[in-house]
Amino acid sequence: MAQDAAQDALGNPLVDHAALDGVNDFILGFLAYETRAERVLAAAEAQPQAVMAQVYAGWLWMFLESPDAPAKARPWLHAARKALAQRTPTQAASPAGQREREQVELLADWVDGRTAEVEARAAQLAEAWPQDLTVVKLAQYLAFNRGDSPAMLRAILAVLPAQPDHPHALGMVAFAYEQCHLLDEAEACAQRALAALPREPWAQHALAHVLLTRGRVDEGLAFLEAARAGWTGLNSFMSTHLWWHLALFYIARGRDLDALAAYDDGVWGVSTSYSQDQVGAVQLLARLEWAGIDVGLRWQALAPHLAPRAHDTVEPFLSLLYLYGLARAGRAEAETLYTAIAQAAAQATSERREAWARAALPAASGLLALARHQPAAAREALASALPHLVHIGGSHAQRDLFALWAVDAAQRSGALLDAQQALEARRLVDPDDVAVNRRLAQLYAQLRLPQQALAARARAERLAPAA
Repeated sequence: MAQDAAQDALGNPLVDHAALDGVNDFILGFLAYETRAERVLAAAEAQPQAVMAQVYAGWLWMFLESPDAPAKARPWLHAARKALAQRTPTQAASPAGQREREQVELLADWVDGRTAEVEARAAQLAEAWPQDLTVVKLAQYLAFNRGDSPAMLRAILAVLPAQPDHPHALGMVAFAYEQCHLLDEAEACAQRALAALPREPWAQHALAHVLLTRGRVDEGLAFLEAARAGWTGLNSFMSTHLWWHLALFYIARGRDLDALAAYDDGVWGVSTSYSQDQVGAVQLLARLEWAGIDVGLRWQALAPHLAPRAHDTVEPFLSLLYLYGLARAGRAEAETLYTAIAQAAAQATSERREAWARAALPAASGLLALARHQPAAAREALASALPHLVHIGGSHAQRDLFALWAVDAAQRSGALLDAQQALEARRLVDPDDVAVNRRLAQLYAQLRLPQQALAARARAERLAPAA
């Protein structure tokens, strides 16, 4: 006999208790970025009649962010539909049964690439069951990949009145506020989340963004160094990404050895086939080099893991970072991926043309040129791409790397005025940024301004630890 009163960990109705532990592991692990979310796979396999277990197993595969993700998720979609068909008319007509049906259709839309429909269906589910933070987080994820921070904010604000003190909800709203440049609101929500749950990772992440954006580097360093002892049980993305943020603070204060150690021990090597781990490694190596830090043979060690991405155009932001990593390592696959990006730009729908044709394609040209020591061509291509980059997804902090690449291209190509203006604008946010001051010391020497060069060098040396 079905137990109509069954509920998941968020209070969402379930038709029965089948695979409930696995479903709850996914829900709570998904919201907290913990590895226990993966337990739903075994639960779904053991309890084929559990519709939501099948659905969430499909979600896990879609988060793989690779061209073969839909094929890996589709068997779970079929299993969910089969389980749904076995519901009795009474079960199907119940609120829990109706929710199951909508969830199965959401997965079907996602597997078939209809992401706009996924977001719309997630909004409908959240309106009916505002306690279901999983669909809200999925909607935020998809909006994030489009660079649509207002949509991220709308999704969480719509349900926040139903759970105004939930730490995961507060973490979600904090990051959405930050991506909208509403930094006061972002910081306040992050602090509320952390007061309720000090190890809430998305709130830690949002606060790290705020502190970096506002140039509060020393505060950010102290915060993340104190928090890192709690980065246990996290999935590879969250663990490596928090270390990535800590590494940015290290770079800004000239702690070069600590930044390299963060790459080796925290950012790279956890899940070497996963998209987010790969692009995090590319970004950090590029930032280390921009700061004048020798990364040794790390590009060459990373490249074999990027090589299978030679045809990967699942997301433009990811593709561009795969491209740079391959090109910087001198791999032939970079040219293959550039061709794939050009094809994606040519075939992009009207909704994605801004991302692929106006942003990703010129950015890809610029990154190839930069990696091949053609700074003038890189500068021109990156200048074309920069105004449109918000549409490729990624966070402000992640996309800021493209602006750093543009500065590098300008300085190397002799466009010294452009480089000087950009670097001094950065110093308005963090006057003590060691990497920026090192660059300025070189630049002012090129501009034949020795006093300014000496001042910049002194600022860099004042904070950087002695070699």
